[in-house]
Amino acid sequence: MSWASLAIALSGAGVLVTGLLAGLFLRDPVAGMAATTHRAEQLPQVMANRYVAMLILTVGATIYGDVKVIALLFVAFSYMAFHDAWIYSRAGQSVAKHIGAGVAALSVVMVALLAVGQGA
Repeated sequence: MSWASLAIALSGAGVLVTGLLAGLFLRDPVAGMAATTHRAEQLPQVMANRYVAMLILTVGATIYGDVKVIALLFVAFSYMAFHDAWIYSRAGQSVAKHIGAGVAALSVVMVALLAVGQGA
């Protein structure tokens, strides 16, 4: 097995674990928090960590320069923004910033897809 094959296999394992955790959190957020040992008290620090991780991914996609990678990354960002807006809307909270972020991310997706259509 080559290193590339092993990296892809390990990435696939990461897909499975992440998918299971995503499903758990979507089905039962309290169980998800318990399973991952997250604590609501540390949510602000956890969010800072998440934004740094998103920054690293965005820098990497931008430097790599593949518009397909950029499109996929910003699909994920738009999903996060719109899902957060839905959560806050259900709680009667303001959603404008999350909707704005989702629209901005979708704009990047649309431009990247247009670039793919041009053969980029």
